[in-house]
Amino acid sequence: MQRKAYVPGVAALLAAVLAGCTGSSDDGGQSDNSNPGSAGTATQAAQPGKYATLPEPCGVVENATLDQLLPGIEEMTDEAQREKAYAGEATLTYDTDRKVGCRWKVESAEATDHLLVDFERVVSYDNAVSDDTQAEELFAEKREAAHLPEPAVTASESGTPSIGPSANPSSSPSSGSSATVSPSAAPSDLQPRLLEDLGEEAFLDDELNSSGSTAEQRTVTVAFRTSNVIVTVEYAEQPVTVGVVPDSKELQDRARKLASELADSLSG
Repeated sequence: MQRKAYVPGVAALLAAVLAGCTGSSDDGGQSDNSNPGSAGTATQAAQPGKYATLPEPCGVVENATLDQLLPGIEEMTDEAQREKAYAGEATLTYDTDRKVGCRWKVESAEATDHLLVDFERVVSYDNAVSDDTQAEELFAEKREAAHLPEPAVTASESGTPSIGPSANPSSSPSSGSSATVSPSAAPSDLQPRLLEDLGEEAFLDDELNSSGSTAEQRTVTVAFRTSNVIVTVEYAEQPVTVGVVPDSKELQDRARKLASELADSLSG
């Protein structure tokens, strides 16, 4: 009888011990004061971007730079007309804290030049995604939309000579031909491409368009990203004379110089 009375007591004691062990920190169980939504498990919010404002787009380009990009300004004899040309025209925007731009159009004796400068400040509304990361994703979409050709493979990399991206060997100038290169056989260093010396990432696009019997218009686009701001420079020229093709190198050099100045103004 004593044995039968003792066994239930032992069982009760073991049950109490086991109950006390359940949920202890040693076996990984949840303790009484644990909270799934406590601050210890909360994800830290992503950092905001470097830029909280944007520059005034129609005043960010120096007059000396506009003289180079828009030669027709210096041909103007009317002072009021010249000042209006320098001032440009702000692009339509519904949120100047997020996106601003300015455009210029000036005619000269030889061509009509167009210039567009656009600034976009990217803000992420996802606490897990930083402004910079969001801007990087948007810039990648912009770069992909430009359909840049694959970079040329050099002879040292492939073991064979290369002709540059999208170039046609049959249309390339021979050693005895004119130094002028046709648009279909532009040198590889003038092809649309990624740029390594501008902002955190950048690219250049170069497109030649013709419309019927009108002169061909060349449009050079330089876009770059600095932190959470994406800057786009679009520079186009259409000669007055049909058959005259705007020089690719000249337009690219002008557009890249302006883009570099804008990058410096943002970092200053």
